[in-house]
Order: sequence, then structure tokens, then C-alpha cells
Amino acid sequence: LGGVRKEGAVNVSGMKVLEMRVATLFGLLRATRGFHQQASAVWTGLGRSPRHAAHVALATVAQEGRSSESGVRTSLPSDASEYADAELPTNDDEELLRIRHSAAHVMGMAVQRLFEDAQVTVGPWIESGFYYDFYRASGEQFSSGDLKAIKKEMDKIIKKDLAIREEVVSREEAARRIEAIGEKFKLEILDSIEDERISIFHIGDEWWDLCAGPHVASTGALNAKAVALESVAGAYWRGDETRESLQRIYGTAWKEAWQLAEHKRRVEEARKRDHRVLGQKLDLFSIQEDAGGGLVFWHPRGAATRAVIEELWRREHALAGYELLYTPHVANIGLWKTSGHLDFYADSMFDGMDVEDERYQLKPMNCPFHCLVYKDSLKSYRDLPIRWAELGTVYRYERSGTLHGLMRVRGFTQDDAHVFCTEEQLEDEILRVLDLTETILSKFGFTTYDVMLSTRPDKSVGSDEIWDKATAALVGALDRKRWSFEVDQGGGAFYGPKIDIKIRDALGRKWQCSTVQCDFNLPERFDLRYVASDSSRPRPIMLHRAIFGSVERFFAVLIESTAGDLPLWLAPTQLRLLPVTDAARDFANEVLRKAVVAGVRCELDPGKDRLNKQIRNAETQRVPLMAVIGEKEVASGQISVRARGRGDLGQVDLDAFFDAIKRADTIDDLPVVQAAARPDIIDADVVDNEAPVA
Repeated sequence: LGGVRKEGAVNVSGMKVLEMRVATLFGLLRATRGFHQQASAVWTGLGRSPRHAAHVALATVAQEGRSSESGVRTSLPSDASEYADAELPTNDDEELLRIRHSAAHVMGMAVQRLFEDAQVTVGPWIESGFYYDFYRASGEQFSSGDLKAIKKEMDKIIKKDLAIREEVVSREEAARRIEAIGEKFKLEILDSIEDERISIFHIGDEWWDLCAGPHVASTGALNAKAVALESVAGAYWRGDETRESLQRIYGTAWKEAWQLAEHKRRVEEARKRDHRVLGQKLDLFSIQEDAGGGLVFWHPRGAATRAVIEELWRREHALAGYELLYTPHVANIGLWKTSGHLDFYADSMFDGMDVEDERYQLKPMNCPFHCLVYKDSLKSYRDLPIRWAELGTVYRYERSGTLHGLMRVRGFTQDDAHVFCTEEQLEDEILRVLDLTETILSKFGFTTYDVMLSTRPDKSVGSDEIWDKATAALVGALDRKRWSFEVDQGGGAFYGPKIDIKIRDALGRKWQCSTVQCDFNLPERFDLRYVASDSSRPRPIMLHRAIFGSVERFFAVLIESTAGDLPLWLAPTQLRLLPVTDAARDFANEVLRKAVVAGVRCELDPGKDRLNKQIRNAETQRVPLMAVIGEKEVASGQISVRARGRGDLGQVDLDAFFDAIKRADTIDDLPVVQAAARPDIIDADVVDNEAPVA
């Protein structure tokens, strides 16, 4: 305790870890005599009641040092940084998957114990937990109080350590049992099961559901302190708006209580970083419902950052040997018949439009347009490889219930590119794509990737030989890149194998962004060919490739990863000028003009507020640099600069400082002048708690 209390001040990070350690100690004290006396003494030293221990118990010392087969930490981290850096287990861990699936069943049982009108429908595991959809004939909605009652009932079921067992019955027997309990949704589920042997999982002798598993052996295998119910949402049976309305209860389950605690911390942190909230707070973008859902309006500040992103993208593509294309937003319906989109992708396309007795269609993808450009002239083997890139806006139909900020929209810009090459060039071109992907993503701070290779599915086009060569080229490029990867057998598209790359943000969350996709289908559909060295006319192999995935989604990931505190090179406004008096405004306007000419994103505060309020506003809006301009600056021809989170940089020469800004990635790259900038005016205490300054 003394190690984290210094001169009466509490080191919050150390105290948090100490609380977690003490909670672990309670696990041992429970087995000893005098537990209550010892526990009270220890917990009182932390300024907590002994009752508080039950709410933060995170693990038992018996787990210390144990690791799962996946290599994910299961022992209690030793300090706050280890908690934040810990890689929580995923559903790739079969034990965790069983825990989550079983927790869903326990929740279903608890709900039906407490609410007689509740019928269960489906209850799968999901990325960070599980959910169950319930139908209530009464129409009553589950409340937050109901969730507490349900969790309490779940704890009782877990404590009883009821056996979870599988029973296989005939379809007829399953139907008889379902009809006996009057749950109509189970009958529909039964009809969708192709196997005649129907699997049922029981919890004790009281509750059962149709299920293929897997599950833990008994409810006691669940750690009640590692299970939590999170929220209630609406849903439709089978996702059909014309069917019954359901209520979906989300929950999460983990092996250890410390994992649940860290998951909750990350969820709360993610809530604070929600790009929809920050987008509004920082005036970056909006979704204007008057125009329609899922359509993004980029505000000046957001558009400024987007322009920087696109400028980097274009520059790096030019260096990598790409040429840029611009293609239309609509095309004759015949193009989409040729490409196959009308047959295989119609559900994600908007309805067509009639134009002078012809049918036109908003484009859902850019690739058919690039095929037309390729076909516009006969290509030689000497022309290959051809690398074409486009920041092309596409339009896809999404149900209103699935729309989510910039993550799921109806109109977005793909950073699309297509490479047309020979079989011999394929591996080298894939490697070039991977190199370019790493170059661009690392510039934004994304340096850790999860790579998946997806191979040939049962239904596919193309010969065995070409599939084998393409897959070997993908593997060869990954090996040359020295990137580890996992294999999704049969997970490729029908037209070719692919590589998917997920990035990890500051919270450790994984986001699908980059894709490299071989395509044997479109070259055949569009009859694309080139003249080979022997005068034959083989088809090129086409590579689809995206690095951001979409500009909108990548921007959302970037905002959440940085909590809106973009680095200097990406900030919408790099420098804000704060004139102290009206007399200083003329000089401030001259500074603004020079900054814009120098290529610095600079703006002048309108001066409606007192200086301290101007500084506070700049901090709140995450402006990296502020320059106070008063009589002293007017006389010297210099500006006094303050850096967000770093403090005064001193008085600086304009040209030299603007050049430094252009060369810097972050404010830490900027030089510091020893003399304080404006100690007579700037007070660090004026800024808000979200933006501490040095």
C-alpha cells in the first residue's frame, strides 16, 4: 500500500492493480480461518468495504502462470499495462466457445424460469460472448432490472452444477416434444435441420433446446463471476421485418473473472471512442436523415483529414507503379448481367432506373468498369502487369437496422485496385500488394496484422491447375513476406482464393480492412485476353485489391483507435491562431496567409471568447498546435506556440516552424525553444480533463 501512496497522493494505476491483487488474495483467504477478520483488515487499508471485494474478484492464485494452448494469458496480469496489453482469448479457443454457448443456454433456462410467456428461438455464441432471442406473447419488454434478476437466476443454476448432456432423437420425437411445450419457433428450426438425427442438449432434467453443441460438461464449469449480461435489443424472427418481433439479450462469458473485468474496461473505453459520438463532437461528418440513412456528409474538418488520407494513398500508389482511373457511378443493366452481379449480388444492389427506354444501375463495385477499360484496346504481354487504382464511390443496399455510422453505410468509397498479369507474374504482384499494404497501414500506426488465406470452395469456376497455381502464389508471397497466416479451407470466393488482413487498433480490436483476391471469373466473362510472346491469346489473371476496404470504414477505425486525437500530420487543423487583441488580428491574418501558402492547415479563431476559452476550445477540438498572438508577437514577427499535451514550445520563426510542421508526423517531432511562450497568459488549468497538458 505504501508503494502506491506518495505524499498523500494516490497513484491510480497502481491502486487499480493493487485492488485486483487483493481481490485474488480473497480467493485464498476464503479457505482459511478468520477470513472475515483478515479480509476486513486488508480491504479497510484500501479504503473499501469487504463487500466490495466480491465485485472485483478477478482470479485465483491457482491460475497464476497457467497458459492456454493458444498462448493467450490466463494468469492474472501483474500491473495496469499488462491488463491493457493482455490478449484476451477468442472463440478460436474451443474451451471458451463451449463456455459461451453453455452460458447462452443457462440464460435461456433462467429467462424461462422467470418469465412464463417467454419462448426461446436461437442462441449462438458471437465474437465477444453470446445472445439469445426471445419471443414474449405478452409483448412486455425486458428491463435493466429484469437483466439483474436473470443474472441472479443464472448464478443459482451455475451453483447447482447441473449436468449438461446431449440426447439424439428422431425428427418425429423432436417434433412431438416441441408440440408438447407449444414453442412454434422450435418447429421452424427443426424444419431447417437436414439431418434426420436431431441433437438436443439438456440442462439437468428441467430444460432443453435443439442444439448441435458444443457445451461444457455441467453448469458448474462456468465461472459465475466471469459471466455478465450486457444489453437488450430488438430483432425479427429470421431477420424478416414481416415476421414476429423478438427481444435479444446479449451477454458475455470468459474463463476468468479478470478477463471479464478487462473486457468491460475495453467496452467502456470503446464507448468513449465511438466514432459516431466523436464525429459529431469534433464536427467531422454527419448522417443527414433528411437525405436518407447510410449516406455520409463529410464536414470541412472531416473532409480535410480525408483529403490527407487520399493524398497519401495516391502518392504511394504512384510510387508503386499504379495508374489512376475514374469511372462512372451508374451503368447499363447489361454490364451487370455480363459481370454476374445481377445474378449473384442483386440483394445488395439498389433498384435500377429507367433512362430513355434503357435500364441503368448504380454501381455496387468498380471491377466491371476496369474490365471495360482493359478491353478497350488489345494488350500485349509486354504491357503486363497493368496496375489500375481508383477511389471509386459505390452504392449497396443495406437494411436500415444494419446501418452503423461510417462502419455500415449505403454509399462509400472503395480504395479499389485491379492488377492484370500473367501466371508467371502473379506471385511477384501479390508480394508487391502486401508491401504496399504494409507501407500505407503502418503510416497510420497499424503494424500488427492477422492474416487469413482462404482456399477453394466446393462450388467454384476455373481449372484445378489454375486454382493450385493461384493458391501457391498467395502462399509464396506470404512466405516471402514472412507473415504468419491461418488457412480457411474452402473459404475462398467461387472465382478465386484470397488473402484477408485484419488490423488491430489501440484497444486490441481486430478490423477487417485489406484484401487480395485472385479472380478467374471476370476475365472469362468479359473475354479479356492479351497477345503472348508466341502470338497466342491467353487470358490474364485479375487481382482485386483493397487496402483500406472503404475510406469511410477506415476513417471510423482511425478515429476510434486514436480517440479522435489524430497525429499532427492527419489533424484537420494543425495550427489555430489565437489573437489576444483586435490590434493583433491583422498580423494574425498575415500569419494565416503564410501558413496556407506553406501547406499548413491553419485557421484563425474568430475571437468571440476570452483567450482562456479559446485555448479550451482548441484543446477540446483536439487541435495539436495553438499560437497566441499579441503585441509581443506583432513586434517580433514571431508566434508563441503551445502544443496539445506537451505545453509551450516557445516563440518560433514562421518559415522555419511551418517547414517543421510539414516534416513532422507528431508534435513530438517539433523543436522546442527554451524560452517560455506566454506564461503571462496561458494557464494549463483552463483545459478540460480530456486534454491534459504538460
